[in-house]
Amino acid sequence: MKIAYATDTGRVRADNQDYVGAFKNQLGVQLAIVADGVGGEQAGDVASNMAVSHLGNAWRQATVQTIAEAKTWIVQAIQQENATILETAGRYRTLEGMATTIVLAVIFPDQICFGNLGDSRAYMLRNAQLFQITEDHNLAQELVRAGSMTPDEASVNGGRNVLTRQLGVNEETEIDLFDFALQPGDEILLTTDGLVKHLSDQVIYDTLTQVSSMTEAVSQLIQQTNEAGGSDNVTVLLGYQESEDA
Repeated sequence: MKIAYATDTGRVRADNQDYVGAFKNQLGVQLAIVADGVGGEQAGDVASNMAVSHLGNAWRQATVQTIAEAKTWIVQAIQQENATILETAGRYRTLEGMATTIVLAVIFPDQICFGNLGDSRAYMLRNAQLFQITEDHNLAQELVRAGSMTPDEASVNGGRNVLTRQLGVNEETEIDLFDFALQPGDEILLTTDGLVKHLSDQVIYDTLTQVSSMTEAVSQLIQQTNEAGGSDNVTVLLGYQESEDA
């Protein structure tokens, strides 16, 4: 899968606490990760950097070759990184309370496994339709799942800003996993919530389908987000499944 990504501070925030990376393991299997740090001072930046760097370095040494192995690896690696962030935050006063969202994808030639904690999202564009793969882990979405709020109400509810799952908050953490068969022409999008605060699914779809270059699509999505307000850091990672990879 061809991958392109970029991150931007936005128009309001002084620092960029997002982090992004793409890695290959010993067998050439790809791992793409996007993280959005939270916490006082520069602690969020530290947490997101740690998560992407540590998971990426561990993946480079891995020999995962099946979806089942990928799921096991993700769960174990997330648990280990959660413990590492908690331990580091407890050792340094300036890092107290740091945490991060995370969304990732393990990409095989014919299959893909997504995982997420928090409100960073994964989408897939297939057959001219854009699907949101992950579910946000925030208070508003929890109320939607409980039947107490509609999705439209949740989109403007203050509970969107109250995360219910993150990496580095509790000793136990649970990452959601989703796996699919890949088809030639599939396109994936991993992004932090800075994008979806400002751009509708329709705008995202229009950009992905009207811009031929993946790098240009990344750039345009970030530019559109900033033009719409840029109230947060924004990170966009796109992947395109070419026919020869399928």
